[in-house]
Amino acid sequence: METSEILKKVRKIEIKTRGLSSQVFAGQYHSAFKGRGMAFSEVREYQYGDDVRDIDWNVTARFHRPYVKVFEEERELTVMLLVDVSGSLDFGTQVQMKRDMVTEIAATIAFSAIQNNDKIGVVFFSDKVEKYIPPKKGRKHILYIIREMLDFKAESKKTDVRQAIEFLSSVQKRRSTAFILSDFYVRNDFLQSLQIANRKHDVVAIQVYDPRARELPDVGLMKLVDAETGHEQYVDTSSKRLRQAYTRYWMTRQKELEETFTKSNVDSVSIATNDDFVKSLLGLFKQRA
Repeated sequence: METSEILKKVRKIEIKTRGLSSQVFAGQYHSAFKGRGMAFSEVREYQYGDDVRDIDWNVTARFHRPYVKVFEEERELTVMLLVDVSGSLDFGTQVQMKRDMVTEIAATIAFSAIQNNDKIGVVFFSDKVEKYIPPKKGRKHILYIIREMLDFKAESKKTDVRQAIEFLSSVQKRRSTAFILSDFYVRNDFLQSLQIANRKHDVVAIQVYDPRARELPDVGLMKLVDAETGHEQYVDTSSKRLRQAYTRYWMTRQKELEETFTKSNVDSVSIATNDDFVKSLLGLFKQRA
């Protein structure tokens, strides 16, 4: 892609996503993530209505009555975007490619974050960490991130979410809010890594998928290509049994993915490329507020 074309696209995305973040998301973002970046302040005796998860068991054992940790909201958050750049994101049968929607969602979150004076960092990943952009503030930094997302060429087409999660845990020493943006077209289990990361950070998963991944159309013989391995296969979509089996496979994978997020205590949302991502993100933010 030529530089002038990239700059036009960056500008177009900035106009759309900056507008969304200031008009729609700024307040919701703040209420959803304020208090998630917390610094330990002191302990005090437990009072009726306190969250039992805040009990300090060491102090409680010492004084034989319950004490809770008191936290202060940190003035600024560090927001990390873990962005999938594998081959499967270059697919779209509806309004847009999965990669395009991921870019718009990431930009919207980034502009919402800087309006709250938060820092933004990015990890581009495939089945390895492809690029790391350390957290910084400001519009120039976000425009650089958007430009990279539009023009970045990954070395690998495969996906391993675990690599990105483990990199986050090693590189980000202070607590952060981390958004994983991916289609989660994964073959490796990442439950343990996610559980460890979410104990230290506030991890949120945003799945972007194409409706064709959920349901095959009845169009006769169709060639299916695995974007990550290059494997090609012809299937007869006029077969009702095959279409039902395909949908069952999708639902099984989705259930396993949702169970991974539930077991890790990670908030998540799934967004189809023909969905309104604004509505989906607002639902996620409200759920956390």
